[in-house]
Amino acid sequence: MSTVGDHALFGLGLLVLCCSTLALGRWARLDLGWFPLWALVRATVQLSAIALILSGVLAAPATVAAFLVLMVSTASLTAAGRLKGLRHGRRVAVLGVVVGSAVTLALVLALHLVDLEARYVVAVAGIVIGNTMSAATLTGRHFLHDTRQRRDEVEAWFALGASPSQAHDEIGRTAVREALLPNLDQTKSTGLVTLPGAFVGALFGGADPVEAAQFQLVVLAGLGLAMTTTGVIVARLAGRTPYLPEQDD
Repeated sequence: MSTVGDHALFGLGLLVLCCSTLALGRWARLDLGWFPLWALVRATVQLSAIALILSGVLAAPATVAAFLVLMVSTASLTAAGRLKGLRHGRRVAVLGVVVGSAVTLALVLALHLVDLEARYVVAVAGIVIGNTMSAATLTGRHFLHDTRQRRDEVEAWFALGASPSQAHDEIGRTAVREALLPNLDQTKSTGLVTLPGAFVGALFGGADPVEAAQFQLVVLAGLGLAMTTTGVIVARLAGRTPYLPEQDD
């Protein structure tokens, strides 16, 4: 049983790590301001709230669907906020996150890759939904950046009679690939360079190492599908507009 002193020491340790991040950022002139501290404070508040909510969700499996809707909604809105520079960027981000998450979770459950229990569904869904949010954001931002940088090339395609999808095709494919590479690199190095959170969490929860490895593999395979689906949707929909974004000053 953790005591007040244990919690205080834990909080102090987190504060030391965060202050070290702030100090390094200022020394390197990264212009992050207080954002690392603000992000950690938000994470602390949100995780504390989620821990309380999950206690009720796991005790009443019928509430899992509502919790999944909450996660998808939050992820969609977060990604949408990052893609304001794209034409219809909000709509594109929401659709990418929702479809990428839904398709992957439906397949994982249909194939019985995890038991249909609240704790497993919530665990897999949380990881998958969070990464579709990242995929939507990264794909959209890469697409926007490359479209601005290659504006003349896109306009040349238009001049030759190409459709918007044709003119943006290579830019879209590059954006999806760049968004997926970090996750694919992590997947490739799993077990040698990294021990992912799902694997470590399952071990801490008392799972057999083989079962923990199986759960992690389900997560990795699911992330590959979810992020690819999300990235393709975002890139394809973003590339359908004939309007080019304004160039940066």
